[in-house]
Amino acid sequence: MLSQTTLTVGLLWVACLGGNAAAQGIYTCVDAKGRTLTADRPIIECLDRSQQELTRSGTVKRQIGPSLTAHEQAAQQEKDRRAAELRAREAEEKRRDRALLLRYPSRAVHDQERATALSQIDEVIKASSKRTLELVEHRKAVNSEFEFYVKDPSKAPSALKRRLEENDSSMLVQKKFILDQELEKKRVNRRFDEELVKLKELWASSGDAPANAVANRPKTTVKN
Repeated sequence: MLSQTTLTVGLLWVACLGGNAAAQGIYTCVDAKGRTLTADRPIIECLDRSQQELTRSGTVKRQIGPSLTAHEQAAQQEKDRRAAELRAREAEEKRRDRALLLRYPSRAVHDQERATALSQIDEVIKASSKRTLELVEHRKAVNSEFEFYVKDPSKAPSALKRRLEENDSSMLVQKKFILDQELEKKRVNRRFDEELVKLKELWASSGDAPANAVANRPKTTVKN
């Protein structure tokens, strides 16, 4: 038996679909009692099940229903939304995979880009280390001047004290900068490691072995 909600929704549905019934075909379905019903408009007895619209020649024009309640419609919409999100994620993942393969067609290319990225960071660390050495030498000069005021540092000129504070501050900045760059190297390595795991799967699925796979393969010695 149809619920009141389903019947109400169904009647509205029939009204919408049946408005142009004369210009449409024939509707047919099998009701809950197993009877095959036919009409020139959507069949109320089959609101809870699917029914077919036939052309005048008897071929199936479309499949209709079953009519959904407001709750069922909301559930269906949520299901459709999740399915759409899943398809979008899968499409985005495939797009990223294609881009990754285009960027790294082989292990050699990937390794080279990793080495280049790490080399750039090393150059930055090298420059910072050089600046640190300069600050150390500058500190020696400041300390040398400060020796005159060892017995009473309060008598040291404010300019000298300021140079000492600036040196301390700059040393801390360089130390933190180098530590940050070391962390960046770890982050870069982690990124390339994660990419490599994915790339190995993509290379294998695409049937393209990495360029260095043959080179790394153990040699076979043939004895006469």
